[in-house]
Amino acid sequence: MPGFRGAFFHGSTNWLPDDAPQPTTSDLDIMVVLASPTPPNKLGKFMYRNVMLEVSYLSRDELPSAEVILGLSHLAGSLGTASIIMDPSGELSRLQAAVAKDYAKRRWVRQRCEHAQAKILNNLGALDETAPFHDQVIPWLFATGVTTHVLLAAGLKNPTVRLRYVAVRELLAEYGRLDFYETLLELLGCRRMTRLRAAKHLDALAAVFDAAKTVVKTPFFFASDISDIARPIAIDGSRQLIEHGDHRAAIFWIVATYSRCQKVLDHDASVELQDRFSPGYRQLLGDLGITSFADLRQRGAQVEALLPRVWEVAEAIMAANPEIEAEQSPG
Repeated sequence: MPGFRGAFFHGSTNWLPDDAPQPTTSDLDIMVVLASPTPPNKLGKFMYRNVMLEVSYLSRDELPSAEVILGLSHLAGSLGTASIIMDPSGELSRLQAAVAKDYAKRRWVRQRCEHAQAKILNNLGALDETAPFHDQVIPWLFATGVTTHVLLAAGLKNPTVRLRYVAVRELLAEYGRLDFYETLLELLGCRRMTRLRAAKHLDALAAVFDAAKTVVKTPFFFASDISDIARPIAIDGSRQLIEHGDHRAAIFWIVATYSRCQKVLDHDASVELQDRFSPGYRQLLGDLGITSFADLRQRGAQVEALLPRVWEVAEAIMAANPEIEAEQSPG
């Protein structure tokens, strides 16, 4: 492949034990590093030898040094482990060794928490009243959801995407702060969501998902997520969470997937199909207390107002985490 510089496993797979099977409700993320400063859009999801791969491209320029990578909440965890698949020049292996060496140093842990917090503010800054409603929802949703990543970064845990609320609940329980999990759910609007209601929203999502995957034509960044091969993650994975009693934790990805389906319908479906599925989307958001852009703006302000408390909990976790290494003073 022209400009190929290497490839590495990315995301949750790097946090699994070596002998763990790949879950059927998860894909295997692979980052392909290219020399080009402007790599192509991600290849997305596809099946290879009965494993669902999700392949994305990364410019070598985005990996300039171990110091830069160590401060990135979404990349440091992947390059802090033995994740290299191919490395023709040895560059990635040298970077990986340097990242692994300093990954647990306190200053880098703190910097990754700050990086996650900056993502929250960037998402809030992207709220746009002129955008279609589903495109208004996404920045608020991810700003709200990345509060979990600030805490997961503090705990040296995987900043996972779909299962972020399950992961942060386990982290907060480990550090005796499970009460804060309820605060995070309140911020999302699903603290009082019942299992029955969540299941009803998932059933509605399954119907719109199956409609959207048949009409999608526009090359969206997430287009391969709305497809037959991705259904086990988007639908079955959420159903599994609900059946296990994690219905509130399932809401984040239900809203994300529902919003993406609405975007597909908005671009590629008939007005009749749009009208058929719009009420279910509005009902889901209504249950979260969101009916308008004004609600999103108000809820965004609540996210920003909670950040000092999020940071306080993150600091407590960093202080109590025995794996985090204090910086040695010079001399």
